[in-house]
Amino acid sequence: MQLQFKKCDLGDLHKLRELSEETFIDAFEKHNNPEDFKAYVDTAFSLNAIKSQLINPSTAFYFVIKDEEIIGYFKVNEQDAQSDLHLENTLELERVYVVKQAQGNGYGTIILNEIIDKAKSQKMKAIWLGVWEHNTDAIRFYERYGFKKFGSHPYWLGNDKQTDFVMRYDL
Repeated sequence: MQLQFKKCDLGDLHKLRELSEETFIDAFEKHNNPEDFKAYVDTAFSLNAIKSQLINPSTAFYFVIKDEEIIGYFKVNEQDAQSDLHLENTLELERVYVVKQAQGNGYGTIILNEIIDKAKSQKMKAIWLGVWEHNTDAIRFYERYGFKKFGSHPYWLGNDKQTDFVMRYDL
């Protein structure tokens, strides 16, 4: 089960925006208020929002490729690009998504191993992430991998204040 990873650049902007929106909608639309959800998606996945993140040297997006087809992506942040905590020598895993038709094939584990390898090569101490408190499948996945909850923070989806568990994996 070979996957390839390609760091995204500005030439990938439109595909990355489309993929980001598609995978987020597939994962969370049915669980949220339609107005709040639309407001969030329109802002978080606008071309300007994705472009500003792509040009930030402390943020990196990677396409996940299987048999020359993009099946997902992940986003990692360092230093000032980290969303909440700005922990020294840590990598924030902000997003990891696989398209619906490719889910259930063990790709999440391969992607997570790639992220861990990247963090180790950068001499990071830990990887941290926020995961929605109601996303029990993701929480169990990260716990099986060795991530541990160490707090929570608010996550605004439109006007809906939700809670993300903050989890950490020590390297």
